[in-house]
Amino acid sequence: MLYTKSLFLITLYLASNCFDVGSAAAAAAASTAAAKRRPSQFLRPWGVPSTSSSNKRRSMSDASDSVAPSVVDATLQLADQRPPHQRPRRIVVMGGPASGKGTQCEYIVRQYNLVHLSTGDMLRAAVARDTSPGSTGALAKQYMDRGELVPDDIIVRLVKERISQRDCLERGYLLDGFPRTRAQAMELKKLGVEPDTFLFIDVPDDVLIQRVIGRRLDPVSGRIYHLQYSPPSDDIMHRVITRNDDTEEKARSRLKQFHANVNAVKSCFQDIMVIVDGSRKPDEVAQSVSRVLEKNTWSQRAASA
Repeated sequence: MLYTKSLFLITLYLASNCFDVGSAAAAAAASTAAAKRRPSQFLRPWGVPSTSSSNKRRSMSDASDSVAPSVVDATLQLADQRPPHQRPRRIVVMGGPASGKGTQCEYIVRQYNLVHLSTGDMLRAAVARDTSPGSTGALAKQYMDRGELVPDDIIVRLVKERISQRDCLERGYLLDGFPRTRAQAMELKKLGVEPDTFLFIDVPDDVLIQRVIGRRLDPVSGRIYHLQYSPPSDDIMHRVITRNDDTEEKARSRLKQFHANVNAVKSCFQDIMVIVDGSRKPDEVAQSVSRVLEKNTWSQRAASA
């Protein structure tokens, strides 16, 4: 629509300097009609190269723009119809606190050039982008300003809007730690959001507890150390501190909440779930993640490594 209006105005301006008003109007109408015949960048089948250089430039210039809902639905349908090797990845990663989920998410995003999505980042971006009445940013801001949890329906709406943006449609995405509850998972399904892989990083509770209570923060550099796995050097050992959340009591509380929801969420994605042993070193876990993702690239079956 914006393209059509701009083309109309430019043509009208140029025509007014060369022709009479009637000729200008006719030229503008002809240009508008031509624009309507212009093939849609998003309704063109995936994997078929565009014949218009302007389409390519536009795709590169506004990669962060949202797409109209009707076009999004058509695009997602076309994406599902593409051959498997041409479809962008849509991955959900879940794991307990201190499971190493964040590290593995970074690896997967680099490996597959995916858009890394976390609900915290999306909430902050939505509020910064638009708080006009009725917008998702405005709805979320009401709860955030009061220090309350943002309701599931708003979170799911936000996720739907974000994955409908051009970068996610073209490159695919990784949802980091979402959905967290069965209600969120079911809402995603109702909206037609269907990941191709649900990756669960499995770590025994005792190992998770040890990982949490061994963390230390250097308040000067902001770097996180671990007394067992990556200890600080002797010259800064005196200044590292334990964060308030890194106590056994709070770690067990977070684990209790995690276990209250994890099985219900896993049951929603049982047919696309892959399980990786996350109790090993990060590099070893990353190798397993790579294997199961390649093995499960376009399959719809449960697996473990």
